Amino acid sequence: MREQEVLFDYNRYQRLLAEAVDEKKRLALIQLLIEERAMDRLAAQQASDRAAMTALMVSRVLGAQRR
Repeated sequence: MREQEVLFDYNRYQRLLAEAVDEKKRLALIQLLIEERAMDRLAAQQASDRAAMTALMVSRVLGAQRR
C-alpha cells in the first residue's frame, strides 16, 4: 500500500462530505481537498529531491574513494 493511501483519512472526509449540505460548504470541502492534495504532492516531491541528493552524495563519496 502506498504511503499516501495510508495517510488518507476516509472517516474524516466522509464526515466532511456529510456536513457539506450547501454550496458554500461544498466549495470549502473542494478547496480543502485541493490544498491537501497539493501539500501531498509537494511532500512527495521534496522526498524525491532528498533521495536524489542522497544518491548523488553517495556516488560522489564512493567515486572519490576509488581514485
